[in-house]
Amino acid sequence: MKGFLHQHFDYNFYCNKKLIEQCASMDQVPEKCIKLFSHILNAHHVWNHRIVGKQIEFDVWQKHEVENWQDIHYENQRTSFEIITNADDFAKRIDYENSEGRTFGNELKDILFHIVNHSTHHRGQILMDFRLAGIEPESLDYILYKR
Repeated sequence: MKGFLHQHFDYNFYCNKKLIEQCASMDQVPEKCIKLFSHILNAHHVWNHRIVGKQIEFDVWQKHEVENWQDIHYENQRTSFEIITNADDFAKRIDYENSEGRTFGNELKDILFHIVNHSTHHRGQILMDFRLAGIEPESLDYILYKR
């Protein structure tokens, strides 16, 4: 399980880094991209903090300046790798309160997989928005990454 999750978080890190680099090189980043990528960063932060029991610092739809994305992304990744590396039970139930105040519980492995899957979902939306704006997006397919 650790190997599987480390590989997927490596892929997630790679894709987010490529997207950050592409956006940092633009004169003007599309507003939808800023909203969605900030959301990716915020959700990752929120899930990490729920897992480790720390105070959540970001709202899920809080926008961040492009120049701050790399630092937030790096901290998210570092925390997730620490969680994975130190985990001894991926079936451990994590109880948390969602952004609407409802209480839920999920297994650690499912939350960690959700972080990567959630990021992939929103990166796809960002890449589609790029195409609609006439911007050629980076290819972020998993199989291309693995090659």
